[in-house]
Amino acid sequence: MKTATLILAATFACSSPLMAQGALPDRNASLRQEIELAISRGVTFLKSKQNKDTGAWSTPDEPAITALALSAIMGDPARKPADPAGDEAKRGYEFLLKNVKPDGGIYGKGRANYNTSLALSAFVLNPRPEYDQVIRNARKFVVGQQNDFDEKGKTDNPFDGGVGYGTPKPNSVTHADLSNTHFAIESLYYSKKLLEDTGRPVDKEQDLNWSAAIKFIERCQNRTESNDQKWASDDPKNRGGFIYEPGSSKAGEDKLPDGRVAMRSYGSISYAGMLSFIYAGLTPDDPRVQAALTWLGENYTLDENPGMGPEGQYYYYHTMAKALSAAGLDELKTKDGKTVNWRDDLSRKLLNIQAGDGSWKNTASRWMEGDPVLVTAYTLLALEHVHRTLR
Repeated sequence: MKTATLILAATFACSSPLMAQGALPDRNASLRQEIELAISRGVTFLKSKQNKDTGAWSTPDEPAITALALSAIMGDPARKPADPAGDEAKRGYEFLLKNVKPDGGIYGKGRANYNTSLALSAFVLNPRPEYDQVIRNARKFVVGQQNDFDEKGKTDNPFDGGVGYGTPKPNSVTHADLSNTHFAIESLYYSKKLLEDTGRPVDKEQDLNWSAAIKFIERCQNRTESNDQKWASDDPKNRGGFIYEPGSSKAGEDKLPDGRVAMRSYGSISYAGMLSFIYAGLTPDDPRVQAALTWLGENYTLDENPGMGPEGQYYYYHTMAKALSAAGLDELKTKDGKTVNWRDDLSRKLLNIQAGDGSWKNTASRWMEGDPVLVTAYTLLALEHVHRTLR
């Protein structure tokens, strides 16, 4: 897969499924060096926390955490794409291989899609020939996670087209959420590019139903023009942002003057929603993406996860860097009409809060962010996305 390695290097170098960044002034040289040093320290921290016996990070029950740590290590700008993986990465990939199931999934005791999607993304960053079938089987597994609860091919159920934590089963409780859907879509997007580069593109029936996925994403956005659900709201506080799943927001609800209840949009999931649209082929000038960008700009902050406070704050940084890089945006317009250089802001914020041991930590433990390994992996991935676009 030598050619595949080169194409992936180019893909991740621009970090965008839409466009490569133009050459930015050399004023970024100092910031790049600071980011490189922070990444180096963070990678050293991650390597020190690996269980040398199992090859896993944090817990063997959640291969996704190992996959995130591997992705951060493989994305270190000090590492050339053609360089062999180091000892820690080799042990990590061996651990993931031990979790490959007969159905093609890569998981431990549960959360089959979450773990498989992140593991698949990690394998895409290290496309060795012996991993080819693992990648293909994992793709097939993730595609099989997409919900189609009612008549085949139709999207009558609001959860149709989305993906949840695990395998859909007949007569099971209908569920899908935007976070898991975004991880699934991301892994399928990049693995498809990898396989196309090998000259063996995926069959249509082995790919996601992208129109159904877009419909699900629409049903998580507060935008009545494209969301056909009764709860969708155009009130200024929420319009354009996203919620966790159709009809339910982790940020709670707002009672509107007309008596209706609005689901509150919040930061991290809004970036995940915008990014999912982009992976599905929507462009930055699409009104659905524009509405998301307006909400994100009006709620721009690096002091918290907007709408959630410190909960999920590093997932927020992670999705912000991915989404704005993918959209090819240099600036965001804030509520007061000003423009902000989000790369500079985000980098400075993350550099200033790095701990002495090279890690990052969240005082709020929700969504596993009490684990410094997970939080450090999120942060390194965010900084790596910034670094790739500081040209």
